[in-house]
Amino acid sequence: MLNDKEETLTRHEILSMVKKHSKSLGKTSVDEQEASDVEMDSNFWHGVFDVYFVRCMESRRRQDDDLLFFVRKLSCKSYGLTDNEDAPAPYFVRRWAPKLDELLGESLAEVDWRKSFYLNMVAHTSFTVTVAICSNEALKKYQGSKDTTLSSIYKVVKTVYASPSRVNFHLDSKKAIETTPAYPEICFAVDDFDSTFDAVVLTEKDHCYCVLLNSHDGAAFPSADVKTDKDSSGSNTNTDPRRVKDPKVTLFSGFVSYQMVREAYEGGRNRFGSLLSLGHHSGKADRLYMKGPGGRGEVEVAVSGVIDQSQVVLGPVSPMSSKKSIDLGSIFRKAASVASVAAKHAIAAATASYDEDEMFPLKCCLMSISLPWDTIAHDLLFKGSPPVNME
Repeated sequence: MLNDKEETLTRHEILSMVKKHSKSLGKTSVDEQEASDVEMDSNFWHGVFDVYFVRCMESRRRQDDDLLFFVRKLSCKSYGLTDNEDAPAPYFVRRWAPKLDELLGESLAEVDWRKSFYLNMVAHTSFTVTVAICSNEALKKYQGSKDTTLSSIYKVVKTVYASPSRVNFHLDSKKAIETTPAYPEICFAVDDFDSTFDAVVLTEKDHCYCVLLNSHDGAAFPSADVKTDKDSSGSNTNTDPRRVKDPKVTLFSGFVSYQMVREAYEGGRNRFGSLLSLGHHSGKADRLYMKGPGGRGEVEVAVSGVIDQSQVVLGPVSPMSSKKSIDLGSIFRKAASVASVAAKHAIAAATASYDEDEMFPLKCCLMSISLPWDTIAHDLLFKGSPPVNME
């Protein structure tokens, strides 16, 4: 538990204390000999959680901040790997109440307080996703000099929320069909992806599809002068200068060329299989999965072809929607070259006028971004590189 002095620290000071005891964060395994005694102390994390998310009134300013998430001990290692359908989810949720232990009742003994603190820090931080179309030239210029700003041809900025649940969308209806636990992954879903990104269309071979996830406010960026005590919940005029400047940490940055999107869209798992993969559905769009830098994280995109209707004689709008029955699942299991050729033949048969040398516009609607919780928590606390600046 925290002592009396620690219980009156500001959230900024408490977070600084948390950083000192987060050396194992983001590592594949926790070596108890390397980790500090405090880092492995459940009582310490229980006290930090209580002060940071329950007693501090600032943590309840956002509309969704009355939800608290509690990770069950060891559950995330076994969830989804057992045939027991009655196995509990790796976390549970409670609405805020002034007395933490009373709020949990008999569930108190189930909680992994360290992981619960990090999960709530992520869940109560504000995020935006930027989806943009950039030219290859602009991207190369930016990558060659990180001090420059990445110029976009078109971009959409959207507020998203971190959730330990995954939303599975039905592409035909654009509606969520189910929500399932995603933890230890954190999912940032865009419920209205079809309308939000309707104008994000790759229309030139020089185009790149860009996805950025930025954090900029909330629990991971506390004001330096806001006390955790309930009496400090009044007006706060002296704010941390970082809040005025809207600080950002880029947690995910993915860039993929038009050609890579097109080849994955046409051929499913081809030679870009390690980066891009395709899940075929019977609607007008297909799911495209894009891995992040270093294999960290995954982006789920609904990709559909945009064809000039005046030049189309046969076939629906999407070239992947054939009037014939095409078993893409069997194609994916073949060798990469065979899959690519077979898929291109299927597309040609479906559209009649398709020419692989012609420019074929592709609409890309971001559906979700998923990242491991410890990756996000680590970057929020320690990432020192500047965010990706886009204009």
